[in-house]
Amino acid sequence: MKHTDIKEVLTNKELIGQEVTVCGWVRTSRNSKNVAFIELNDGTSLKNVQIVVDKSGDPDYKDIPRVGTSLRVTGKAVEGRSAAEIGVTPADITVLGECPQDYPLQKKGHTLEFLRTMPHLRGRTNTFNAVLRVRSVLAQALHNYFRERNYVYVNTPLITGSDCEGAGEMFQVTTIGYSQDYKSEEEYYAADFFGKRAGLSVSGQLEGEMAAMAMGKIYTFGPSFRAENSNTPKHLAEFWHIEPEVAFAELPDVIEIAEDMIKHVIRTVLDTCPDEMAFFDAHFEKGLIARLEELISHDFGIVSYTEAIELLKNSGEKFVYPVEWGCDLQTEHERYIAEKVFKKAVFVTDYPKEIKSFYMKQNPDGKTVAAVDLLVPGVGEIIGGSEREYDYDKLITAMKERNMNLDLYSDYLDLRKYGSVPHGGFGLGFERLVMYVTGVQNIRDVILFPRTVGSIR
Repeated sequence: MKHTDIKEVLTNKELIGQEVTVCGWVRTSRNSKNVAFIELNDGTSLKNVQIVVDKSGDPDYKDIPRVGTSLRVTGKAVEGRSAAEIGVTPADITVLGECPQDYPLQKKGHTLEFLRTMPHLRGRTNTFNAVLRVRSVLAQALHNYFRERNYVYVNTPLITGSDCEGAGEMFQVTTIGYSQDYKSEEEYYAADFFGKRAGLSVSGQLEGEMAAMAMGKIYTFGPSFRAENSNTPKHLAEFWHIEPEVAFAELPDVIEIAEDMIKHVIRTVLDTCPDEMAFFDAHFEKGLIARLEELISHDFGIVSYTEAIELLKNSGEKFVYPVEWGCDLQTEHERYIAEKVFKKAVFVTDYPKEIKSFYMKQNPDGKTVAAVDLLVPGVGEIIGGSEREYDYDKLITAMKERNMNLDLYSDYLDLRKYGSVPHGGFGLGFERLVMYVTGVQNIRDVILFPRTVGSIR
């Protein structure tokens, strides 16, 4: 049906004095002797439009719609105290969908935990109205960033026969399911749909590298899956992943791209979503906007893993997890480096090869690889990347040291035989970026339908 977005009514001064039709859901309503007021929201704006109902021609009008009811309203847009309003009579209101008294979002102040029990309705609250719109703007900003710099957007497969991270935390894909008809695992997989073991992808990186070896600069942006038995506020079983891969690039190039990208998308959100960011600043993290402005106003720091370990050991801090060269940095270590030492975003480079993935370029020292993590104040790691190993023999050696099945990676290895080049890239968990930009503390609250251990509603 023809109607005007509420955001357009609130922002377009040319509509003042014009007849407009809007649709939306009732956020609040109140009735008085001569007039009734309805706050209507259609999801295009954090702010509601106020519908002012003139009852002078129908003084017995009592059927003011309840909260949650969907309406179509036609009336004249007029200047209100702080924004445009729409003046109507009762006859100008059409109820599209009634809402009963047991509508669960009638009261304000529901906790985020309570709202997780109704993912189908929580989008109508101010919080999720704002989260989902910022998420949308962030996604578009990422696409625009790469498109404007000649990257090719590629779609990597969600079903794969290899584990990119080598951690074994993959969801199995099968058409057989539980069965006692097979004598061995090999026989089971041979009878399955693909004739071999298959799982949901944990990353599109390996396939992305293959595309970069033809297209030069590519990026993927799609879902990834981790069968990790974790219930922390930062983990999902299904999340969205941004992964650029760039040919003819070394580790300093990867670092430069990551910093430029982060600054670009944060700047875009601050400029595009002032109402939403003010809402998050007021209700989720005081000083959020100032924190983001501060982050993007400075060059990010760079420190090697070895230097970071020394800084931690000499800090005088008592960490829950002991610090020694060779340990994987924990969130408490990452935050200390970003918040206390550098007081800004910082890249940590050249990690021990034993704690990083097989595909990372081996450094001349024989102990470390050309890996990089971006640490940001308040969160810790937000990006992980590396220069990829492009030497065929060194890659084979690294894979054998991890007892990997080379047959599963034959295509990947071929890239190192036919015109191999230095190349690199990184991965960014999209939901963690949304958390960082909004100040929302739980990853379950920045995605429409969170998938976690024991929960698939």
